[in-house]
Amino acid sequence: MKKNDWKYLIDVLLFVSICAITAIGLVLAFVIPTGRAGRGEDVSRYFLGLHRHEWGDIHLYLSLFMLVLLIFHVWFNWAWVAHWSKNYFGKHWKKTLCALCTAWIIVLIIAWAIALV
Repeated sequence: MKKNDWKYLIDVLLFVSICAITAIGLVLAFVIPTGRAGRGEDVSRYFLGLHRHEWGDIHLYLSLFMLVLLIFHVWFNWAWVAHWSKNYFGKHWKKTLCALCTAWIIVLIIAWAIALV
């Protein structure tokens, strides 16, 4: 396969995975009830034959798959990223990109820490 074929395949898979992640997230948020079950197994915690936790597992695995696809997407498009970063940030484009990535990781860690509380 040519490089453009790989780029197209990765972009299509990214689109499909983000649509699936969004749909499952909406199902988890609005269709399947949250909270502890009462007596016995609550039938309403199932959707299309899968339990809420199974949907959550699928949501997680699709998110991890999308993360891998995003890494490949940036890798295949690195020349474009480097070119435009040089235009916007000048000769310090690498340091700026590293600072932006680090800041974003810090934001995610803080959000994760807040969610644990």
